[in-house]
Amino acid sequence: MLKKLSTDTINTILIIGVILLVVEIVFFNGGLVFSVLFSGVLIYIGWKNYRPLWRKILFWIGLISLIFTILSMIAVRFLVIALILMFLRDYFKTREKPEHIQPEIIDYHQEIPDQEPLLKQKFFGDDATPKTSYEWMDINIQGGFGDRIVDLSQTVLPHDEAVISIRQWMGNLTVYVPYEVEVSIHHSALIGRASIFQYKKSKVLNQVLSYQTEGYRKEKPRVKIITSMVSGELEVKRV
Repeated sequence: MLKKLSTDTINTILIIGVILLVVEIVFFNGGLVFSVLFSGVLIYIGWKNYRPLWRKILFWIGLISLIFTILSMIAVRFLVIALILMFLRDYFKTREKPEHIQPEIIDYHQEIPDQEPLLKQKFFGDDATPKTSYEWMDINIQGGFGDRIVDLSQTVLPHDEAVISIRQWMGNLTVYVPYEVEVSIHHSALIGRASIFQYKKSKVLNQVLSYQTEGYRKEKPRVKIITSMVSGELEVKRV
């Protein structure tokens, strides 16, 4: 039954239940928290050493008291009533006879087709875009240890904005960008170096670097490069 409910329906029921619980504790039943804590203490004392008879008695007294306390809550009663009403609704829906003997069934839960990415997510090892011409796809990967090379001279970028997002632990990242392509770069690193065209930074210590060509906002094609690494070097070159 729960599998048939939409996420919005479940969230609505839970939000109403939480609101009722807060209202009950604040305005109507302030001793509810004390009862729950007292029952929890009895259960803990009894469960910690369950062998003596008196500890077993404390455990079961605490457990029964906790169950009755929970069942007496307005929020719990609301959830129980909501579940009963949903069960009855589903039950009567199954009793209804369909108007058509063979209704058309459309499967909306098809799997997303697999598409080979330009760069793979590797924990160890180097990777690079194809050395021959290839069709462009946005890059969004995470890596562990290794070097990554992205050569944009072997592809045709879309007439909007291409995105390269790479996050890795340790390794070097090199991006080759054609001269006619505008670039926006956001790079963060804990330790490393950065070289963006003619600009170089020999030490990057827990910093965020940003660079943007003059015609990035007006001209196309353009590429946005977002990189993050613990230790490594970023190098962006014109080709």
